Amino acid sequence: MIVCVAVVGRQNNPLYLQSFTEADDALKLHHIVHCSLDVIEERVNNPKKSGPTLNETFLGLLYPTENYKVYGYLTNSKVKFILVTTDLDVRDVDVRSFFRRFHSAYVDAVSNPFHVPGKKITSKAFASRVTTLVKSFGSTAPA
Repeated sequence: MIVCVAVVGRQNNPLYLQSFTEADDALKLHHIVHCSLDVIEERVNNPKKSGPTLNETFLGLLYPTENYKVYGYLTNSKVKFILVTTDLDVRDVDVRSFFRRFHSAYVDAVSNPFHVPGKKITSKAFASRVTTLVKSFGSTAPA
C-alpha cells in the first residue's frame, strides 16, 4: 500500500506531497521524503556506486526503513518523484509502472497554461489522478 507520494523540484522545493494514511504520521512521512533527497543526490553525484541505474530515470529502492520502503524516480529536468510504501514485498516492475503513469500525470499538470513553473501543483485534476494511481497500485490493469 502506498502511504505517500511526492514531487520535488530541481532545487529540492516540494511541488506536491500527499500522504494516503488515516494515521497522524504525515509529519513522519514528510521527513522520510526529505531524507530521501539526500540519497537521490548521493546516487546522482556518485555514478560508480549507483552503476547502470544512473542512465535510467527509475532510481529503484532508495532505502528501506523498519515499516516503509522508499523508491525514487528522476526526470530529465531533475524533478524527483518519491514513493513511500508499507508493502515490503513490492516488485520493481510495479513501481516502475507506477512512476511512468505518475510522470505522465505530472507532465499533463505542468503543461496546463495556468500552472506557474516551479510553483506547487494545486490542480484538483492532478490530485484526483494521483489518488486513482495510488488506489490501483499493484493491480495488473493500467489506470
